[in-house]
Amino acid sequence: MNQNKAIIEVRGAAGGNEANIWAADLLRMYLRYAQTKGWKTSLIDSNILFVNGEGAYSQLKNETGVHRVQRIPETEKRGRIHTSTATVAVLPELDEQEVRINPQDLDWQFYRSGGHGGQNVNKVSTAVRLLHKPTGIVVTCQTEREQQKNRQQALSLLRAQLWEHEEERKEREVAGYRSAIGRGMRAEKIRTYNFAQNRVTDHRKNKSWHNLDRIVDGDLGKVVSL
Repeated sequence: MNQNKAIIEVRGAAGGNEANIWAADLLRMYLRYAQTKGWKTSLIDSNILFVNGEGAYSQLKNETGVHRVQRIPETEKRGRIHTSTATVAVLPELDEQEVRINPQDLDWQFYRSGGHGGQNVNKVSTAVRLLHKPTGIVVTCQTEREQQKNRQQALSLLRAQLWEHEEERKEREVAGYRSAIGRGMRAEKIRTYNFAQNRVTDHRKNKSWHNLDRIVDGDLGKVVSL
């Protein structure tokens, strides 16, 4: 397991469209934090970020869980505060020996990318959709101009998600498997961002900060050091 490479996946959960907006805000928060650290980043899909830098996974792995936001959405006409959530999963990059995949379990599909990148990206079937038939896990990659690079990234992402799948299975089966701060699975509520009170609260450590704007803009140093 490479402690310097992390895969960050953020998905909107409860709260409809506002949850999706919040997920995008969180992904931007991690991107900005990575930039302040001088880490290399690559957006693999609209909600997945690869991060490569010294200690990236070891520093970010405890960000996995449910992130709740309390704020007034831009579409709210009456000024009411809404509560929405997004799930964050920070996964390690694993090599072929750590997570073995049977090629016969894979269903590959290739299509033309719908994103930016020039004529080559849009006219050639470089984008990849990969289905792992035994688990039903599906990953997509379309940011690279070459199909082979998208294939490699899709396999890397699949290995990480299969690892998470196995960790969750252990979680369910083994009593007392959680550590003092929790195993950090996606269903664990870890943090609330209250915009009205300019406060971020980490529920695992019962600790709050009152510089929410800076934190959401990527100033995560004190928050991720828990």
